Amino acid sequence: MSPVSSKPVSAQVLDAAIAWQLSLDSANPVEREEFAKWHAAHEEHARAWRQLGMLDQRFNVASGPARTALLQSRAGIRRRVRRLGSGLASVVAVIGLVLFASERYLPVDYWLADQRTATGEQRTLRLTDGTLINLNTHSAVDVRFDEKQRLIILQEGEILVETGHGDNRPFIVETREGSMRALGTRFLVKREEQGTRLSVLQSAVAAHPQASPDEQILREGQQVLIRNDGLGPVAALNQGADAWTRGMLVVDNARLEDLVHELGRYRQGHLGVAPEVADLRITGSFPLKDTDLALNALLPTLPVQIEQRTPWWVKVAAKTEVKP
Repeated sequence: MSPVSSKPVSAQVLDAAIAWQLSLDSANPVEREEFAKWHAAHEEHARAWRQLGMLDQRFNVASGPARTALLQSRAGIRRRVRRLGSGLASVVAVIGLVLFASERYLPVDYWLADQRTATGEQRTLRLTDGTLINLNTHSAVDVRFDEKQRLIILQEGEILVETGHGDNRPFIVETREGSMRALGTRFLVKREEQGTRLSVLQSAVAAHPQASPDEQILREGQQVLIRNDGLGPVAALNQGADAWTRGMLVVDNARLEDLVHELGRYRQGHLGVAPEVADLRITGSFPLKDTDLALNALLPTLPVQIEQRTPWWVKVAAKTEVKP
């Protein structure tokens, strides 16, 4: 496999490629044309498609139940890996994980983590010290408590932490970019493409980049991006930063593309936005449990329309005028 072909792809693009492979067998000419546009729109799209094809060729699963098993949602693959069942379907699923694994996009650590949520799923954990952890969509954590410290390793996604009281051991959340030491607090930690975002909702948190001796204390109402080699500028906390714990996405004068990207984290398949409407601005609250309803809520206020070719391919496009 060439270096370009083996380079990992993002979870959202991988979802879209899997969705297209599932639907193309019965696609009509219009859908095939839409697939061609998607394939040509970005090099990452083409790379994801090549990687799926290579997996099919390597294991000779161009048809039949093994191919179907491979093309299940990530949640379905996770269930197969956890069972470690026998048969070709399980083998293909495991190899699929290895092929698409990377340090940043689909780490194997996600599938092996102590606690995980699937796309669109949220869950609340109560730890032995009384700490509450809310896992957002497609998130994974490892819990490592010992006599010296209480350690949470965020492998993927986003969590809200409410630390328990009455335990003198340091409470630390760790990612590949750095560590965050709670100072009796409530805070958010989110893995992003550029690093780890720390948002302090209550009290304070000490942020420490992985490859830097610097440590900075963030106070209530502040956020910062933690990179491996340092901290970004401290900024005010976004309005409604923890609204996802109540099933809502709250935005204030956000770019439409950013809103659509965030909604895409809560649904399977590809959710895109046309370039000509990407910079439109939107303010409001949107339900995360029903992303179709959230998308339809855009229609009364923005000059857009929702294009849906398959259940796994949806696009927010410019509204076309109806000819009389």
